[in-house]
Amino acid sequence: MFTMMGSRRNGLMKESFILSVDVGTTSIRCHVYDKEARIRGSCTSKVVPLYPEVGHVEMDPDALWKGFITVVKGAVQDAGVQMCQMEALGISTQRATFTTWDRRTGVPFHNFISWQDQRAADLVKSWNRSCTMKIIHGVMKVAYFLTRDKRSLAASLIVFSTQHVTFRLMWVLAHYKQVHQAIEEGNCCFGTIDTWLLFKLTKGRVHSTDYSNASSTGIFDSYQMCWSGFLCSLVSLPLSIFPKVENTGHNFGSIDPSILGVSIPIMSVMADQQAAMFGECCFDVGDVKITMGTGTFMDINTGRKPHTSVAGLYPLVGWKIGSDVVYLAEGNAADTGTAIKWAQELELFSDVGETSDMAYSVSDSDGVCFVPSFSGLQAPLNDPRACASLMGLKPSTTKSHLVRAILESVAFRNKQLYETMLRETHIPITKIRVDGGVSSNDFVLQLTADLFGRKLVRPQHREMSSLGAAFVAGLEASG
Repeated sequence: MFTMMGSRRNGLMKESFILSVDVGTTSIRCHVYDKEARIRGSCTSKVVPLYPEVGHVEMDPDALWKGFITVVKGAVQDAGVQMCQMEALGISTQRATFTTWDRRTGVPFHNFISWQDQRAADLVKSWNRSCTMKIIHGVMKVAYFLTRDKRSLAASLIVFSTQHVTFRLMWVLAHYKQVHQAIEEGNCCFGTIDTWLLFKLTKGRVHSTDYSNASSTGIFDSYQMCWSGFLCSLVSLPLSIFPKVENTGHNFGSIDPSILGVSIPIMSVMADQQAAMFGECCFDVGDVKITMGTGTFMDINTGRKPHTSVAGLYPLVGWKIGSDVVYLAEGNAADTGTAIKWAQELELFSDVGETSDMAYSVSDSDGVCFVPSFSGLQAPLNDPRACASLMGLKPSTTKSHLVRAILESVAFRNKQLYETMLRETHIPITKIRVDGGVSSNDFVLQLTADLFGRKLVRPQHREMSSLGAAFVAGLEASG
């Protein structure tokens, strides 16, 4: 996949490499890839979420920046090579986590507000029940009746979600006066993690994102391929603060040499789930990728047309390379790894590796059911206020029964998403690949395969988001 892997310095050919950084919800990972796409060096740093209030989930921008630089330096050192041998950088990031900052100084006005954050739940609820939404739904129903355009049907059923940036950004505008002031002065920048990193790495020269990240915010029109002027005017968001949207494979500029000692071209920026889809080589229509990490994200390649959903699947831009655009439809469950981590903190088990054996040690969950909805329930139920719950507890219930019920709930949500995808897209599914930390759990994977009645392929190398960003960076650097 990487064809340009040699550079001439001081008259000698030196092997060159691709750097790829994946900024996830719980960790930042950097890998150094060689021309065979093998990992030559790695480094990981933890991301520490902040919970300043109930329902608020944040990240410290300074800690994230330090973690980013630490893992880049650490991975190059681990590979036993020099920074000057890095041909290009690819970046994969969690989606819909954002901050705003001063365009002149680069100083953030507030912490990153995570995609898991629930501070806008009441705002979302009031908008979904508002007269404005009822009018929009009514008008779109009439439009669908007259035109039979599925986009009109989808618009007549649309409900807002806290996972999208829109209402968390509205909350920011309502609560931070300095953001309002910066907007009035033309000095406010909005950005998801990728945009902020580009701004920092280029010392403020670049305020950009790519189509995969933009389409994951809920503010981007994946049909028109631009920021949604209609939505921004509806909820009073200023278009001036949004970054320029570029191709996924693009020369975004180079890292300022004062940061790492050399100038490295940034050749790809990707949203993590889309990057994992690329890393899994899900290039054909009907290819499905399931990532089970902090949350579960199920994506299907829908080809060159965005999917119009009526049950909560979301049309995303998978990637845009050159003039080619690939679209995905996505359903997600927000609390997969979260539920397992919660069980660990309750001391139901000490090592996550034990959970599969614990679940297999009992024949069933003894009637115990778990609903994994710490952040509400997503497609096809779309209830942001749903609470997590354990039901059916008895005096005979053991830790193994509880663990089995929690793992079963992950597989059951997978089944819900899979059935929604089949019902909605009418696309024959060609292959199903799985990745993410929870995919290493044999019980979850086997139960999911049994419920689907399909073969699931689990690759040996599970760092698919990082690999996808590296592939695109390598392609762009060689092109």
